[in-house]
Amino acid sequence: RHFMHRGSRALPAAGAPPALAVQLILNSLCPQAVIHYTMESLNTLLLTAIWNDYKLRWNPADYGGAEFIRVPSGQIWRPDIVLYNNAVGDFQVDDKTKALLKYTGDVTWIPPAIFKSSCKIDVTYFPFDYQNCTMKFGSWSYDKAKIDLVLIGSTMNLKDYWESGEWAIIKAPGYKHDIKYNCCEEIYTDITYSLYIRRLPLFYTINMIIPCLLISFLTVLVFYLPSDCGEKVTLCISVLLSLTVFLLVITETIPSTSLVIPLIGEYLLFTMIFVTLSIVITVFVLNVHYRTPKTHTMPVWVRTIFLNLLPRIMFMTRPANDEENNQKPKPLFTSEFSNLNCINGSESKCCKDGFACQDMACSCCQYQRTKFSDFSGNLTRSSSSESVDPMFSFSVLSPEMRDAIESVKYIAENMKMQNEAKEIQDDWKYVAMVIDRIFLWVFILVCILGTAGLFLQPLMAGDEM
Repeated sequence: RHFMHRGSRALPAAGAPPALAVQLILNSLCPQAVIHYTMESLNTLLLTAIWNDYKLRWNPADYGGAEFIRVPSGQIWRPDIVLYNNAVGDFQVDDKTKALLKYTGDVTWIPPAIFKSSCKIDVTYFPFDYQNCTMKFGSWSYDKAKIDLVLIGSTMNLKDYWESGEWAIIKAPGYKHDIKYNCCEEIYTDITYSLYIRRLPLFYTINMIIPCLLISFLTVLVFYLPSDCGEKVTLCISVLLSLTVFLLVITETIPSTSLVIPLIGEYLLFTMIFVTLSIVITVFVLNVHYRTPKTHTMPVWVRTIFLNLLPRIMFMTRPANDEENNQKPKPLFTSEFSNLNCINGSESKCCKDGFACQDMACSCCQYQRTKFSDFSGNLTRSSSSESVDPMFSFSVLSPEMRDAIESVKYIAENMKMQNEAKEIQDDWKYVAMVIDRIFLWVFILVCILGTAGLFLQPLMAGDEM
């Protein structure tokens, strides 16, 4: 009864400074926000403080064998243990809880507290980052000569810790420091707990990294799409627009800082450059694909490199020309003209498709061979390679027949020019296909190596920690 009426007292010091044992029991860790490169976390803790007050000793025999009593903490002396890196203005611990007193003078005080601390963070490897947040506890009024803090255990007590959905605690060691500040001559003791935490990246992986990775691989498909379909540029623009909308959605999720570029920011920038380059290359490939002999002349080095050398390196095989047309015997003249040169209508039935038959007794073919021998001298003076005009440039032909032969010759020359132009256009198209194939493999390698190179960095950094 006498103890209950006297209230709180001064520091119970008698000779040597009392040893104050301090331990933290962490119940929950809840990071609040990342503001200006600083993380604020709301931590629910049980601050265990144990000390000995020689004035609170009694003989249990005098009090009915009572060895323990619980008294309001406001009526006894309490150490002013505060959190140095507190993010709010209230530094004191709530004193509404009771303290446990033992007859030997040992006092155990375990006040529950919610501390809002702040610590600097490094978002270089976000969202695969590791952080080290410290919680520094010490007496604000008493130096080491008055109170000597003692660390209970080497780590924070995590038995009652509730698992967080965003962070995982790797370790939480505690350290004791004796520091002399510039303001004072005395040495102050503090207990510092270092929380080594790792961000759980599953949420960011599903909602940010995987969609961005899929967009990157869509860019690779641009070079596999044929140029004739006319949708290459459309696909590129669609991928770029989808990436832009995706960036607008996740802007608020990425930490806003200008000191370093987060890992996810680097990957998004890499993807944006990736897609932009694909558009530039696609435009160039389409320019090559639609070239014609009237607008461009294929240089020799282009033909050598892109038609002969690179296709073999890229394991590309160009379809060969129709060899059956080349092996087919060339007609001396068409069937219509051969019928005109026949002696009578019955003899024309001996020849088929305008080719001279092998039957030497055939009167029609014998007559054709004779005419061909008579006018063979005119073949060397003709500018056409079709040998049609010399066969029929004899005086027996009527003017109408000569006009018909000239028209056929003109059509044949035009068809030849069109075939040559088509061959050159096919060469340009094949060059464009080779360029597409080259950049297809280049973009696949860059996408795989770039993605692996970026996301292997936090793994190696985590091993070092």
